[in-house]
Amino acid sequence: MRPANKLLMLVLVFGLIALAPSLIRQESMLNLVIMTLYAALLGQAWNILGGYGGQVSFGHAAYFGTGAYTVAVLQVQFGINPWIGLAAGGLAAAAVGAFIGFCTFRYGLRGSYFALVTLAFAEVLRILSNSVDFTGAGVGLLIPLERSAVNFQFVTKEGFFWVIWVMTFAAFLTVWKIGNSRFGAQLMAVRDNEDAARALGVDAFRVKMGAIMLSGFFAGLAGVFYAQYFLYLDPHIAYGAAISVESLLVPIIGGMGTLFGPLLGAAALHGLSELSRAVIGDAPGVSLVLYGVLLVVMVLFAPRGLAGLYSQLSGKRRAHPSGGGR
Repeated sequence: MRPANKLLMLVLVFGLIALAPSLIRQESMLNLVIMTLYAALLGQAWNILGGYGGQVSFGHAAYFGTGAYTVAVLQVQFGINPWIGLAAGGLAAAAVGAFIGFCTFRYGLRGSYFALVTLAFAEVLRILSNSVDFTGAGVGLLIPLERSAVNFQFVTKEGFFWVIWVMTFAAFLTVWKIGNSRFGAQLMAVRDNEDAARALGVDAFRVKMGAIMLSGFFAGLAGVFYAQYFLYLDPHIAYGAAISVESLLVPIIGGMGTLFGPLLGAAALHGLSELSRAVIGDAPGVSLVLYGVLLVVMVLFAPRGLAGLYSQLSGKRRAHPSGGGR
């Protein structure tokens, strides 16, 4: 698909999503749309580094938690407005990404070594946040309830919808730009064959550093949104493995290295979770079991994700048009 057509489709899809507040009257259903967009943002953040850059991360909770704790600590401990915390959270997460990237890419860590180091960084941050007082230690931080748009706490869910809509749309526009830029071409060259890319003059270290900082920034924004939406954080939530798993599961199911993959994956995961809740109830662990089953099915039958499956089926239809003969 041509870049202009992809952009048009992206605008159309998010334009249709923007109709949700006017069409949906139930708070629970609007909450589902909000959480789907939140998951798509988190998944797209991972997709920049893991899908387009080929650097599989098991520790995206490090960036998510940094963004979440930055906005929470600035509010609770220093009384700083959360809209300022929004920018600070994204930048702090990008800085953590730069630090992790320097410590890994500078010394040539790739593949499983890189993945395990990212997991270790997230775990170190979880332990640190569980030990220091300004994060609330093991008790966590409760953000005071002060319903006001100025305070990033909206009276209705519609306000939160528009915030996460803008964040997610910005992330998807960024990924569209990456996919049609020199930086993106270099990033995908590094993903496909780093040694060959270096031989062609690509500065692999610089390219991967740019990707991990962008990835960290958007994951940090997802963390900021989570903190303001739920108004409570503890180390297990902010830096826990569940965030890292969700961030990589969404693009893997939707389609790694594709523009729309994270949105498809987020819709599939949260739609399945909502369906299981309606049928089975809130039995603990059911969603995780279903996620695992879905992941196995996708790996076996659609390894390129839902986006890849769609492309494959479309290609078959073009190759064998209905009703055609010689």
